[in-house]
Amino acid sequence: MPRHDLRRRRRGRRRQREEGTGLVGTVAGVAVFLVLLLVAVQLLFNLYATSTVTSVGYDAARQVASDRVDHANPGAVGDAEARVERRARQQLGRYGRRVSFSWAGTDAATVRLRIQATHPRVGFGQFIARPLGFDTIDRTIVVRAEQFR
Repeated sequence: MPRHDLRRRRRGRRRQREEGTGLVGTVAGVAVFLVLLLVAVQLLFNLYATSTVTSVGYDAARQVASDRVDHANPGAVGDAEARVERRARQQLGRYGRRVSFSWAGTDAATVRLRIQATHPRVGFGQFIARPLGFDTIDRTIVVRAEQFR
């Protein structure tokens, strides 16, 4: 058998052995990309939900602290808190069911609102959210009560 035929056969065998080796790298690259995409989606969802809940909380505390509420009357303050809390839950939509409001610490001079929410997870987000701190929102908002002078 001529020597150049042996070389062709050896090259052919090497090519057959190397076929499909790019598949492993491609699968690993796609898997890493999908994990990073999941983290990015969970992060964006967390940022949006945190800013929305915080904004609604500030609006609620400001409305209770307005000069339209008699802060010397605990009954009037309680009614205002209940009314504002219902409105805040409406503004949050379905997410409002995951939010708890605590008005403890409110007195005649300040309104104190602690708002807590739990995030729903997107896809496999339950494995990502807790280690990264994306599972809950906990904000305390303190606003001075408005008084006419």
